[in-house]
Amino acid sequence: MRVGLFPNEGGGSYRFVIMALAAIGVLISSLPVIIVTIMSFSASDNTGFPPQALSLRWYQEVIALFTQADGSSAQSVVDATLTSLLVAVIVMSISTLVCIPLAYALTRGDRRIRTGMELLFTLPLVFPLVILGIAFLLIAESLRLDIGIWRIVIPHIALVLPFVLRNCLGAMSGIHPEIEEAAISLGASPLRAIWDVVIPLMKAGILAGLIFALIISFNEFTITFFMYTIDVSTLPIWMYSRTVSSLDPSTLALSVFIIFADIVLIVLVDKLIAGRASLF
Repeated sequence: MRVGLFPNEGGGSYRFVIMALAAIGVLISSLPVIIVTIMSFSASDNTGFPPQALSLRWYQEVIALFTQADGSSAQSVVDATLTSLLVAVIVMSISTLVCIPLAYALTRGDRRIRTGMELLFTLPLVFPLVILGIAFLLIAESLRLDIGIWRIVIPHIALVLPFVLRNCLGAMSGIHPEIEEAAISLGASPLRAIWDVVIPLMKAGILAGLIFALIISFNEFTITFFMYTIDVSTLPIWMYSRTVSSLDPSTLALSVFIIFADIVLIVLVDKLIAGRASLF
């Protein structure tokens, strides 16, 4: 006699409960995005919810901010966006160059060392971002070095390394040493075997790590808030400053553009991990 999870459980009722719980979870996680998206179409000058009328005026305002030739506000948002993109590109490039050989060494090395190193690189995930931001700020102020954009790049690298490393480790764990040994037995050097055999097999994990690093670095606010300067500021900092000074739906419209770009990148990551897409 089978004992069900729920009283008088049937196949239909069980599926209904699971679907209801899933729907509640999706609603809770997507509710902020839904509200922001609806408010971005408001026709009024404030962010009252629900909006009394709908309009595309704030999307036009965002487009104007990026396309108008002059104006301090336009120039600041363009500079902030370019800085965010530059920081994200540098961060994902350096973190990937670090994590590919590190993932190879950890996978091929002693399991105890791998466990310890994984724990070490996971520490930034368990520390509050506020504490990390304060720590990096204290380091930067104590050294008194004018390092420009690297003031933001270095903390971002520490933040994204766990995500890139886990993707590279996941890709590397499916590559058996026999594949390298076969390449070496056919005349390839160990370095050539890694370059021609291992790295191409890791490409899905590498690309997924690159995309995660890009998304996390571009959207990062908390650590950046402690590290930015007047000369080096990012788009999230610009959005925060505009929200504090004058909260209008143009910031929400800009957020919708960013959300849409993030969704596209996340879908791409999902396809890469599932092996259904390739950029090579």
